[in-house]
Amino acid sequence: MSTTPESRDLVDRIQDEWIGAYPELDFSPVGILGRIQRITTVAGQRLDRSLEAHGIGRSEFDVLGALARSDRPLRASEVVSTTMLSGASITKITENLAARGLLERDRSARDRRVVLLSLTDAGRAVVDAELPRRLSADDAILAALDGDERRALTDLLRKVVARLDG
Repeated sequence: MSTTPESRDLVDRIQDEWIGAYPELDFSPVGILGRIQRITTVAGQRLDRSLEAHGIGRSEFDVLGALARSDRPLRASEVVSTTMLSGASITKITENLAARGLLERDRSARDRRVVLLSLTDAGRAVVDAELPRRLSADDAILAALDGDERRALTDLLRKVVARLDG
């Protein structure tokens, strides 16, 4: 797919500026990673606006989502592994969410040193309200792609992530 002057976007302009400043370098990664970053930024800003009604941010929603997906209470370390947030931030976030009544922090019956996190009804209500909105907003961002294109993009991005993680 070639670009026409009308179809050029912000990333094309940034890439052109870099090429003008450093013509000896290959800026093709900017075309891909710049667009991924732009999509992530727009999706995040939209989610932020939606979450404002609940007085929480994306990281807090990520923690609530991790707990909503689980069929059991989770240790903080398990939340870290499924949200890509740091352990220090999980501690701060869970304290804030607990103070707001959106999750509970209970000691494990088997090992009193272990703190288990679970959603409260109020926390579940936030996820139940926001998850459909988030999926709808994300679907709208991807509306330019048909099912086959979405699957192909998913496969290609999975391949990049596998190399990154490997």
